[in-house]
Amino acid sequence: MQSSDKNKFIPQVKICGLTRVDEALECVALEADAIGCVFYPKSPRHLTDRLAGEICMAVQERVKTVGVFVNETFSSIMLRVERCHLNAVQLHGQEPPELVRRLREENLHVIKALFIDGKPSLEDVSSYHASAFLVECGLGRLPGGNALEWNWEQAKSFGEKHPLIIAGGLTPENVCDAIEASAPHAVDVSSGVESGPGRKDPGKVGAFISAVSRCSFKKNLKKIF
Repeated sequence: MQSSDKNKFIPQVKICGLTRVDEALECVALEADAIGCVFYPKSPRHLTDRLAGEICMAVQERVKTVGVFVNETFSSIMLRVERCHLNAVQLHGQEPPELVRRLREENLHVIKALFIDGKPSLEDVSSYHASAFLVECGLGRLPGGNALEWNWEQAKSFGEKHPLIIAGGLTPENVCDAIEASAPHAVDVSSGVESGPGRKDPGKVGAFISAVSRCSFKKNLKKIF
């Protein structure tokens, strides 16, 4: 999405936790900027390599395809990158900075999650030379937003220095509030646009992307995806 006003910036949108090819194609048609495939076995949105590959192949070259990993090894991540046609990696655990470096040396776009109430925190940013940083509260049973809203303004100063993706508790109804509070480069949503775990509702996806398109702000930012 782009603003007609060169002085205004519209955050990009990543729809995460896709589990079906048809729903991924609907997200692309609704002008999402990136889609995420989750490779964390404990997640209800966990995918087999075969299905992830089918989804990524279907949207190839139309959006950024992001693989979401939690404390996986370099070799395991690279296997999925090649097998599933990923062009970006999101690290959502307590991965060491060395892993970020090695992945970037493979010419991958690497997103590192940092947490307001967890580790690694925003204070650890200098250790990670990632392409961008996803910030959320870090509370809940599983890695990820756990549909929990938080004080998004806590990440605003961070986004003034680093490429910022906001996640956690976002919905079509509150995403503009989150953008106004944090002025992010991008927003990331999963359960907030679902009819059930892993089942994306095209009506909610469309409403979310439409809401974001109305939330431009004056800032000179570069696109993340």
